[in-house]
Amino acid sequence: MSVTVFALTILALAASSDPKPSPSPSRTPAAPDEVLGYRIGPEDVLQVSVWNNEAMSRTAPVRPDGKISLPLLNDVQAAGLTPMELRQELMRRLADYMPHPEVAVSVTDVRSFKVSVIGAVPKPDRYELKSWATVMDVLAMAGGLNEFAARSRIVVIRSQEGRTQRIPFDYEKVRSGDPAQANFHLVPGDIVMVP
Repeated sequence: MSVTVFALTILALAASSDPKPSPSPSRTPAAPDEVLGYRIGPEDVLQVSVWNNEAMSRTAPVRPDGKISLPLLNDVQAAGLTPMELRQELMRRLADYMPHPEVAVSVTDVRSFKVSVIGAVPKPDRYELKSWATVMDVLAMAGGLNEFAARSRIVVIRSQEGRTQRIPFDYEKVRSGDPAQANFHLVPGDIVMVP
């Protein structure tokens, strides 16, 4: 009998010492994937440098189909990759033409990070961002909310991998510091809809 009481006491202590559960993914969308780095998108401008080969080095805009054009290699998929991933792909493909190619890829102009704000805001528009931005940042760019805005019913529409997700956003909860609502980061293509 005392073994059972001891086991229940241990279980109760373990349960009470558990850290706070993290917010569920449905309530708080993930922040941008800063660990993996920036993902190249259509309209971005890249600088591709091939060591000791000026003819191969160039500025390459990413076309709407997500590809760049380079001598010898023709079309190379760039959108969706990090600069380091694209570098590895270029080195792999250039190995057919030169021994031990060294390549550097840098994003010189970010043009693919676009989000839209529609509805009850003074300046509804499609905004081209140069860095990560939260919902509140983009609402500020749109001039804030007008007097008729339903502040607790804002929705971020996000399309990823062929699925559309509706993420609720309560402006008043964020403004008051309520931990139940995160001021999360937007990703390219998000639409902030203010009813």
